[in-house]
Amino acid sequence: MPSTMILTIDLGGTKVAFGAIDEHGAMHFNERVLINNLHGDAVGTLITHKISQIIKQFDKGRLQINAIGVSVPGIVRHQTGRVWVPNIKGWEDYPLKENIQRASSGIPIILESDRTCYVLGEKWMGCAKGCDNVIFLAIGTGIGAGIIANGSLVKGANDIGGAVGWMVHSAPQRGKADSSGCAFESCASGNGMVKLAQGMMNGTPGNNSTLISDSLKAQHIFTAYDTDEIAREVVQHCIKQWGMAVANLVSIFNPEKLVLGGGVFGPAVRFIPEIRQEAKKWAQPVSEKLYALEASQLGKDAGLYGAAYAALQFLNARINEERVS
Repeated sequence: MPSTMILTIDLGGTKVAFGAIDEHGAMHFNERVLINNLHGDAVGTLITHKISQIIKQFDKGRLQINAIGVSVPGIVRHQTGRVWVPNIKGWEDYPLKENIQRASSGIPIILESDRTCYVLGEKWMGCAKGCDNVIFLAIGTGIGAGIIANGSLVKGANDIGGAVGWMVHSAPQRGKADSSGCAFESCASGNGMVKLAQGMMNGTPGNNSTLISDSLKAQHIFTAYDTDEIAREVVQHCIKQWGMAVANLVSIFNPEKLVLGGGVFGPAVRFIPEIRQEAKKWAQPVSEKLYALEASQLGKDAGLYGAAYAALQFLNARINEERVS
């Protein structure tokens, strides 16, 4: 029977994943709940209600939840426990930790950005075991990077480090820059792929594309890649963007491994060899030969494992402090 159990939560823009993971990495519970059109306090209520249910469920089985780890798709303000989550309306400065505390009966709560959780998850239980220099490039609704350099997380002065969706690979056309990052995230995230495909269809009268603009998703673009010219152009454009991003990260951080994950990988895994070839054109030539480019081993559960690991690290640090004192 496990001695330590973590209730782990991976918060997304459209759904919330809940899990229970022990200190050995075994998953004892895994469920996803759709957010649908909820926003503001309604999303917080959904989360806290589910937390209360899970805690009661484990109490009945005489298993104790020792900590709660939460993966947040945005900025975590650790001093206040408030978060900025751009894909949830009303969460510009949301008191997430305070609200969870009301539902958790004094259980320790650890909040981390999703990109931090992704790289921690892969280092703990995924394809980056044993790596002290590893980057997780997450490409989904948005784009971000979890970075471990010389064994330490790189978070930046204000926990905003890794916001690589804002990288600019070329100067935007006059008047074309937008708040999604001007270049990389705006055209190479899942949402960016859809916008690019819609623009191409609207700008090509009489095109023979099988894509349907109104209900288009990135998955549809990948499915149509082998038969649809617009889908192929969009994916090839993204391969160049992803390759340049990989090259930039390899040149700056000299990682031993770079992991591709998020909702787009998945279906984009087949293009990893092409992404590597594109990166080779731009990366520092010595560092380029010394890293592995791989798909996430944990897939959609990377955030759950990473949030659990962050919580376990917190508990272990507290135990060590108590021993010293």
